Amino acid sequence: MPLLVNLQHLQTEPLEISGELPVAELDLGGDDSVVHLTHPLSYDLTATDLDDAVLVQGELRLPVDCECVRCLKKFTLEVEVPDFAVHLPLAGEDAVGLVEDCVDLTPFLREDILLTLPQHPLCKPDCRGLSQFAAGGASGQTSQTNAGASAWAALNKLKLKD
Repeated sequence: MPLLVNLQHLQTEPLEISGELPVAELDLGGDDSVVHLTHPLSYDLTATDLDDAVLVQGELRLPVDCECVRCLKKFTLEVEVPDFAVHLPLAGEDAVGLVEDCVDLTPFLREDILLTLPQHPLCKPDCRGLSQFAAGGASGQTSQTNAGASAWAALNKLKLKD
């Protein structure tokens, strides 16, 4: 069920809206290979009537199951939009569509969440990747110079025909 705000409830005072929205309702697209959306979106919002518009402000939180793009470790990241705000005009050419005196906030929530989803999630900023697990050396780590040299050495052995 989409997140709807009934304009009749805004006429006397601002409306406090909080709860959870199933992630399927947001229609954020298919599962990414490293970002998995399985948890509901939590929201704490305040909707205010501005005569010919509605102002919605608050915060959004969405736990996201991720896989580190460097080491493939699974972890959960809390995606937050602490200063969510949207101005929804009710008149004019930019007016939002109304369904029985209600405004659907779902597309606006979707947009801000999509903008905050990680493109390349890391389990920690200094993750060294799979090289920390590679065999070699007493410490179990390989140096980048050795790894780089072996990659170039393999390329140098290629015999390409003209």
